[in-house]
Amino acid sequence: MNSFVHKSLVVQLQAGTTDRFPVLAHLSYDAADPFAVTAVFSHDGRVLARWRLDREMLSDGLQGPVGLGDVRLRPVSTGVWQELRMELLGDARPDGGRQCAVVFAWAPALAAFLRETREVVPPGREEVRIDDFLADVIAGG
Repeated sequence: MNSFVHKSLVVQLQAGTTDRFPVLAHLSYDAADPFAVTAVFSHDGRVLARWRLDREMLSDGLQGPVGLGDVRLRPVSTGVWQELRMELLGDARPDGGRQCAVVFAWAPALAAFLRETREVVPPGREEVRIDDFLADVIAGG
């Protein structure tokens, strides 16, 4: 069985007061890191941002608002179009504000990706290799 799932989606990015514009979101899931989904956002061959997101939080965000910190998710419905709104907060600016980007992903495509990840590692069956983690921490990794 494959322990890796990858899907590329066209999503809409909105930064600041700009209009939405399309970017690619490359989603990946690796059974070796069973709680995380990596999202790499790119445009014209340039990586704009890379985020590690909690798989369960993504799933919960399709159903209702979640997140209090740097990542906030909630479903958005515009008639027949269902989206997941992902608010991603970045580092603080000198004026005390924070960078912020909002990504809108087509909810059915994201749900299909998450279903594939659950086929690789069902929820509740995730294993954490604490010995490997501690060895990495001790080694300074």
